[in-house]
Order: sequence, then structure tokens, then C-alpha cells
Amino acid sequence: MKLGILTSGGDCAGLNAVIRAIGLYALDNIKNAEIVGIPGGYGGLIAGESFPLKRADLEDILDRGGTILGTSRQPFKMMTVPEGGTSRLETMCANYRKTGLDCLFVLGGAGTHRTAALLSSEGCNVIGLPKTIDNDIYGTDVTFGFQTAVEVVTESIDRYRTTAAGHGRTMIVEVMGNKAGWLALHAGIAAGADMILLPEIPFSVDAVCTYIERKNARAAGASGWEKPYTLIVAAEGAVLDAERRFKKKERAFIRTERGETTVTPHLAEIIRARTGMETRVAVPGYLQRGGTPCAYDRLLSSRLGGYAARLAAEGKFGVSVAVSGNRITFNALAEIAGRYKLVDPRGELVAFARGIGISFGDR
Repeated sequence: MKLGILTSGGDCAGLNAVIRAIGLYALDNIKNAEIVGIPGGYGGLIAGESFPLKRADLEDILDRGGTILGTSRQPFKMMTVPEGGTSRLETMCANYRKTGLDCLFVLGGAGTHRTAALLSSEGCNVIGLPKTIDNDIYGTDVTFGFQTAVEVVTESIDRYRTTAAGHGRTMIVEVMGNKAGWLALHAGIAAGADMILLPEIPFSVDAVCTYIERKNARAAGASGWEKPYTLIVAAEGAVLDAERRFKKKERAFIRTERGETTVTPHLAEIIRARTGMETRVAVPGYLQRGGTPCAYDRLLSSRLGGYAARLAAEGKFGVSVAVSGNRITFNALAEIAGRYKLVDPRGELVAFARGIGISFGDR
């Protein structure tokens, strides 16, 4: 049985742990198993590239960040567009068969899973694995790479807090999360943020500034040297309530006119003007994606990879593995492709955060 593996989209911790688990399970449990890596994500499949993965290649990669296969982004909207008479989807299907694959494991996020569903609909045997620090793949409780990102962001916020407190500043920490605010929500609560701004809960600058002014007034009456400060965690996809009526492209145009890509620099300027507080924007950036996976993600990635290889051995294709409670299970690719798991503004975690005084800038 010839098994191909590719990693697509943004990198994150845990990819190599999944690759390792797929390979080790297959080599130990599937007769005549042959493992090949496809470099550079779907781009490698389009180019018809592959190379053998031996047991020695899988050793010592459990704790390695990134991906030994490399990755790239291939826009889903371009997959079925004819280019020189042939679409990328048709080329990938042809190369899948030319390579002699019996199954293709696709490690990626929501966009990657949409393309995986297309390949499956064209007769390729595909199994998806839910990878993203955004934790936004529909049908799974958690994605691998998410918990490591939460740990990294939480530690970053802890460090930003010390400089905010020392200078009496408002510090806005902008974290990844374009459509979904899971990373900002989990890390913000874990780090004790004063305010968390999410794509799912449009915020008001009036509410933000009023909150800061009230917090400063309370702190002014407290004893001790420490100056008032405010710690705000904002997802990169956070939106003003005044922007909620605009489509994404329209919001992007407005921000481009201001020389910005996200709302946080604009918010910082308003906070400075209205409250008089020194305000800084801090962006952890690609630190959120890189580095060694935490123990939780090493275990989760290994379980997901081993389970995916077992599904292949059983001939179960056209699915994506998932976490449901304490169980590893699977969903049909056709049922989850194109769907997102977003933060529920009325959900338990948001309600809990509000209950301990965390503001979401909407009231």
C-alpha cells in the first residue's frame, strides 16, 4: 500500500509528530507499506514531486517544529480554473494516479480541507488531519498546533504585562486569528487580560475607552507605586462595530487607505487621544507558529496520525480525523469542507470571561 503525505497552508507545531505517527503505524501494521512525502504542500502534488520516507527519516522529529515536507498556500478558488486547458485539480488527480498512491494524507486547515474534499470527489483516496493554530476547523473539538500557540501567546502576554505595568501603558497584543478568535480568547483568559477583542464580537471604541478610564480611576485610589495600565488581547480579525456592515474586501480597502492591515493601530491612536494613556501595539507574529510542540500537542498529533493510518488500513477514505471529547473519531470531508468553527458570543467560555470582569469591548 503506497501512502502519500503532504502538509499545506500555514505551518504550526505538531506537523512532524503527525507525519511520524502516520509513518510508524503504517510501517508496523500495514503489509508492504510504502510511505512517500510530497514536498511543498499541494504545490508539490501539482508539480508531481515526491520522495520516499524511510523509518530513519521519522526518527527524532517528534519534538521538531515546522514540517520536514515543507508547505505552501494554494488558493482554493484557483483549483478548478483552467490554466492552459487543465485545472490544478485535474493535474493533482493525474499526479496522484501517476505516483501510484493508494491514499493521500493531507495535513492542513480549513482551506486545505476544502481542496481535500475536491480531490476525494474526483476519486482520490484522501484522509485529512486538522491542523491550525486558529482552532477553527468544523467538527473537531481541537486542532493540533493550537495548544502550543496558546502556550506561546500566553507567555508573550505575561511578558508584555510587565512592561505595560512598569510604564503605566495600555498594551494591545495582536495575535493571529482572522475569522476565529479562539487563540485570543484562550490565551487572553489564561494570561489575565483586561479585555479581549474577537472577530465574532464587534467592539466599540467608546466602550473600550470608557472601560480604560474606569479602570484607571479605580487604580488611582489604590495604594502602591504601580501606575494604572491596561492589557488588551486582540485577534488580528477583530472588527469595529462601525465596520460590521462592510464585507471583508471593503474593510480591507478602508484600512489600506489608512495605511493599516488590522484595526489595532487605529484603536491605539484613539485610545491615546481619548484617555491620554501611552498606548503600544505588540505583535508576537510568527513566534505563534514556530518552535517545539508542547507535550499536549505531541500526544494529540501522535494519536491523530496513528488513527489516520489505521483508517487507511481499513479502507476508510474521504474523511478527516477529529477529536470528540476524549475520543479520536472522523467526519466526512464533504460535510465539514467550507465550514468554520467560530467562537459563540453567547457560549460558556465568553460568559465565564465576562463573569470575572474581562471586557469584550461591546458594552
